[in-house]
Amino acid sequence: MKLQFCGAAREVTGSSHLLTLDNGFKILLDCGLYQGSAKMMSDFNPNWLFKPGEIDVLILSHAHIDHTGRVPYLVKSGFSGSIHCTHATRSLSALMLMDSAKIQQRDAEFFNKRRKASQAERTPLYTPDDVKATMELFNSYNYGRWFKIHEDVEVLFRDAGHILGSANVTLKIFENGKTTYLGFTGDIGRPDRPILRDPQPMPEVDYLICESTYGDKEHLEGPEETERFLSIIQDTCVRRKGKILIPAFSLGRTQEIVYILDQLEHAGRLPHIPVFVDSPLAVDVTAVFGAHPECYDENLHDYLQMDSNPFGFRSLQYIRGVEESKMLNALDEPCIIIAAAGMLNAGRSRHHLFNTMDNPRNTILIVGYCSPDTPGGMLRNGVRELKLFGEVKPLNAKVEIMDSFSAHADRREIVAFLSSQKRRQPHIFLVHGELDRQQKFKEYLAEHGFGDVEIPELAQEFDL
Repeated sequence: MKLQFCGAAREVTGSSHLLTLDNGFKILLDCGLYQGSAKMMSDFNPNWLFKPGEIDVLILSHAHIDHTGRVPYLVKSGFSGSIHCTHATRSLSALMLMDSAKIQQRDAEFFNKRRKASQAERTPLYTPDDVKATMELFNSYNYGRWFKIHEDVEVLFRDAGHILGSANVTLKIFENGKTTYLGFTGDIGRPDRPILRDPQPMPEVDYLICESTYGDKEHLEGPEETERFLSIIQDTCVRRKGKILIPAFSLGRTQEIVYILDQLEHAGRLPHIPVFVDSPLAVDVTAVFGAHPECYDENLHDYLQMDSNPFGFRSLQYIRGVEESKMLNALDEPCIIIAAAGMLNAGRSRHHLFNTMDNPRNTILIVGYCSPDTPGGMLRNGVRELKLFGEVKPLNAKVEIMDSFSAHADRREIVAFLSSQKRRQPHIFLVHGELDRQQKFKEYLAEHGFGDVEIPELAQEFDL
């Protein structure tokens, strides 16, 4: 069999990996959008390294757009096979993909109205109608049960603890008289995080596709993280009378932040300030969280005995309308605004950044990975000004970074997750990480007993 890396190779976005069996059966693991610079998006997203019509089966690890965002385009390009995922991933994908289609439509319309005569018209990769057709191909499953996708291939999902419905994927392949196990970690979550269960170890495998987003980092522990978060709120909203802008993805990060704020409010420790979740998608996603308690950890089940709504408290408001969102920019009082997109490269968070970054009373709190060429990545790297909506804006606001909010395991947590693989010593392929971090993580893995590690390039193919 052959394994080709068709996305998230030396990059932290665009997850896609193609497995071709000797009999020609083709299995695609994830089919994500590249999210980052406009040039890279235009180079990567419309193009395929394979023929979509030849793919037999698509398996999704979870619903984040960098893992699912090209699925409707795959269908539009000729794929007609089955799509397999967990129940919660199916529910969330319907929302995420429809939102993605609408954003693409709006972006294309905005560009076409203002394009120069020398520029070609822009069309979205897919439309809401394409999403509707795509959802008809979905099949969903429970965790912990093997199911067949071919007479010679079985699949197992185990909880990855990354976001609601996330899974690591194990393939059991019967070929040429032998059984081969291939694993795909998807995105590995963190143990002892709010809301979700801890990542569940995978069966022993012969080959493992492993994420490496934070391969050179170690996060803060939970109690330290909450205290630092609270200190940022006190410093900005109480002492400096400013706003905190938290750019956060609508799925996963937003719900975790709201849950922590809910706990602080329940304990009487949250200052009396308004908190706004400015994202229609986050409102819908939070409703899906309520429909999938099978993914909750024991702590959340216990907390529900005291607080029946862990994603809502008195000072919290969910914002849907555009006019309501615009009104937040004129609000001259301390508050917290949580808005998508998490990299500040699109959506309402970009507009809020434009209106908050030049005020020294304010804080921009970055709570996860941002591609270096996005506004969030530039702020992480220390820029003092940004060009937004054609205007250069100075950075006078304070920038705080809390990677501990990330839903990705750090290097220690990834190695702990891989401990179940030590006896078998699989051949490991590192994906979903920047090259410099992957190289450091490869050394770290070697120090912990994993010596057979590759860092594949985009389009590189391996015989297994």
